[in-house]
Amino acid sequence: MPETYDLIIRGGTVVNHDGIGQTDVGVRDGRTAFIGDLGQADAGEVIDATGLHVLPGVIDSQVHFREPGAEHKENLEAGMAGAALGGVTAIFEMPNTKPSTTTADAIQDKLDRAKGRAAVDHAFYVGAAAENTRELAELELLPGVSGVKIFMGASTGNLLVPDDPSILAVLKSGRRRVAVHCEDELRMNEREGLRVTGDPSSHPVWRDAESAIRATSRLLALARQAGRRIHVLHVTTAEEMVLLAAHKDIATVEATPQHLTLAGEEAYPALGTLAQMNPPIRDAAHRAGLWRGLAQGVVDVIGSDHAPHTREEKAKPYPASPSGMPGVQTLVPIMLDHVNAGRLSLTRFMDLTSAGPSRVFGMAGKGRLAMGYDADFTLVDLKRTETITHARMANISGWTPFDGKSVTGWPVMTLVRGHTVMRDGALTGPKIGQPVRFQECL
Repeated sequence: MPETYDLIIRGGTVVNHDGIGQTDVGVRDGRTAFIGDLGQADAGEVIDATGLHVLPGVIDSQVHFREPGAEHKENLEAGMAGAALGGVTAIFEMPNTKPSTTTADAIQDKLDRAKGRAAVDHAFYVGAAAENTRELAELELLPGVSGVKIFMGASTGNLLVPDDPSILAVLKSGRRRVAVHCEDELRMNEREGLRVTGDPSSHPVWRDAESAIRATSRLLALARQAGRRIHVLHVTTAEEMVLLAAHKDIATVEATPQHLTLAGEEAYPALGTLAQMNPPIRDAAHRAGLWRGLAQGVVDVIGSDHAPHTREEKAKPYPASPSGMPGVQTLVPIMLDHVNAGRLSLTRFMDLTSAGPSRVFGMAGKGRLAMGYDADFTLVDLKRTETITHARMANISGWTPFDGKSVTGWPVMTLVRGHTVMRDGALTGPKIGQPVRFQECL
């Protein structure tokens, strides 16, 4: 009797711990059950992946889906639809919603909202705030929580934790890795007068490189004092990459596709406030520094920092315009275009977008295309050239900073626990997304 599987992916080029090679993948009960020649096996469903690369499911560990409180910009359903369309199989969503995600009830509310509306698996950060510091050690262990998020600067609601004693208190409350937005609030307050009305190119002058470097330096010292692992989000400066390289025992690092792709001297004239985000898009010299850090292995994770606002809001004259841009749907094509341009290898892309998030956050059963792991797969056509457009975006605000950009390398299928949720640019089947599990919370 031949072996029987729920699903077989035949003839694709598998990219995993064993290298890159053409083989088959068998799935049973939502998990990878076999990798190898399955020519004699049977399955309820067979996917012909000839000419495609089969990657471990891409994980985007930083998105803002705006629900509850700002659903006119984005919501959980649209955000996760965009993730699936972009080849992303799991997301971690940020706490700066209205109300902020700072309590067990707020976490449960987001999990409840996602039920039946989530195309992909998901987890939610709990935000650190003055009023919940003592509860963080318990909150970070709740089901569906990806960890604690600290805003050292540029927060909304009650989420600002700007001073060293408060940051240290947060770091001493709990044991999981803490994700941190590093901009120095005091320096930015001192430099507010450098903003030029109507000129978004003054954004990185106001929120300068020193504000990021100073905050990251402070955080590293406090993390050492507390004995706490940290994850520095959306690093934007060449200096931070050098600094963080000296602290890899406690610090992991995220870079974003937009900071690796855009340069301020080109982006602000072309895009105006659509290029405005925190921390800012900086100049080409800093962008080159980020690529050096990536090549040297300092960068652990690529996250999109998907944070849409409506085009009407973005049309307000700077600095009345809000900071943030969409990105979950374009993470894979933008980074695959860099792969095709020779800026990073396909295996390094895999490490940054699946193994990296799994390793940094201690995900249970995700992040590897290996026997026993969840059958999360991103199937891509590395030779396919497409143009990114506003019209293709699933985000409610309906735009992308990469409108009109031609890329080579495109996601063609997204599978979550063996279920096809996207095929050839269309969502398929019921929304089966579930909360992600984490090893330290089992």
